[in-house]
Amino acid sequence: MGRISATVTELVESVVASLGYELVGVEYIPQGKNSILRIFIDGEEGIVLEDCERVSRQLSSVLDVEDPIKGQYLLEVSSPGMDRPLFSLADYQRFCGQQARLRLHDMQDGRRKMKGTIESVVDEVITLSLDDGEQIMVRFDNIDKANLVPEF
Repeated sequence: MGRISATVTELVESVVASLGYELVGVEYIPQGKNSILRIFIDGEEGIVLEDCERVSRQLSSVLDVEDPIKGQYLLEVSSPGMDRPLFSLADYQRFCGQQARLRLHDMQDGRRKMKGTIESVVDEVITLSLDDGEQIMVRFDNIDKANLVPEF
């Protein structure tokens, strides 16, 4: 997954906040002409299609004027969904006690993918209790992608 600049994130966050929503995260997937800029938003009463359309229209206009990303890309605005992505250390702290699925940049303990309960966040290290009872500590900067695991 591509890294997005702090400038783009700040620009997106200012637009999203001005419309009364919370910016959950920004994801950029570089694929040449098929690149995707995916924006996740949330609101006090959740998100419906009209919320995504409203943010998309406003954000599209601002991105066209500011042009912070060179080249073509598709803008997607979405709710975080039940398998909410985790973007920041604050997300991991907020969802302590819940299950998450992680994909790492570099293998750790012979694994690149893992699933477990978020136990704690200290400095930039997340402690997970894996399903087999093992506890593992993962550096935040080694996490490529993470999502909550929906519980039914």
